[in-house]
Amino acid sequence: MPTPEPLTADRIDEIGTMGLTSPDPAALVAELVGAVDEGRVADPDDTGYALLVAADILDRAGDLADALALATRAVAEQPDENAYARSVRGGLLLRLGREDEGLAELTELRPLLQTHPDATYLIDELVESGRPETALEWLTGALDAILQRSRSHQHESEDAQDEAAAMIYGLAQRRHNLREEMGLPHDDHDNLADRLRAASDHALGALDDGPATLLFWPRVEFDALLARWPALADSYPTDWDEHRAQIEGALANASGLGAAGLGVVAGTVAGLASFAEQAGSDPTDEETLDEYADSLDEAGPVAWPPGRNDACWCGSGAKYKKCCLPRTRG
Repeated sequence: MPTPEPLTADRIDEIGTMGLTSPDPAALVAELVGAVDEGRVADPDDTGYALLVAADILDRAGDLADALALATRAVAEQPDENAYARSVRGGLLLRLGREDEGLAELTELRPLLQTHPDATYLIDELVESGRPETALEWLTGALDAILQRSRSHQHESEDAQDEAAAMIYGLAQRRHNLREEMGLPHDDHDNLADRLRAASDHALGALDDGPATLLFWPRVEFDALLARWPALADSYPTDWDEHRAQIEGALANASGLGAAGLGVVAGTVAGLASFAEQAGSDPTDEETLDEYADSLDEAGPVAWPPGRNDACWCGSGAKYKKCCLPRTRG
């Protein structure tokens, strides 16, 4: 009998995509959990991720109890970076009616809202569990605390000020969106969110990295790109996962600096070759790549970020919250 192949990150992504429509979710879960149990996860750092994908498949199938068991395993597998897994576990506990346990789990993580820009996954768990009022309370408390901190620490380093600005922007926008969903009237923080959003329209012009839209190469095109023009190996990572992680990180950083209208355009090798030929330029030249991206932008980019439950921008087909978002979270 042949030895089962290692479970790669690509396969985990593929299973997550299949889980959206599969008539046999149990088989997909068995493949993920079996690889974990047998120590066949190619990268040990992906063990918790594999368990969370399996938990998500069970969650969508309505098996909350078994999803909770896998989320609990994911927490244990990554004890140093388990906040996201704990938030998933907390949300499952709430939806299973174990309110005291679920709220206790999420409440322990609540301070992250003041220190980690991505910690609004806590808010998503509360909202998905039917507790928008609690979510609004937590957002308001975190936003008030950071605003107060910013006023009383005006002599902090530039990096600290940028981080605080990013936190204020993200929390204000998430709070504003939630209040709109709840049908609540504007308040002072909503007005702040509107002002920040309006100001962000001009932010990208001050960014060193330039455009709001970034050129992204889907997996097949990425491999073909480096095969056709090896000189681009100096400009791109050798691994597609790292390529999409870099794109996600660049967009997150730009958003943190107040940039709006962010998105990606997907390139193709044939498209770049044709564009360079018509322009009489070198396809490996940075200026050519920028102009090619601009030409694609005219047709309309894929907006970033997608909703947490929407398909990921990278084209994997998996939900954003299970694909590029958690994999680039430190």
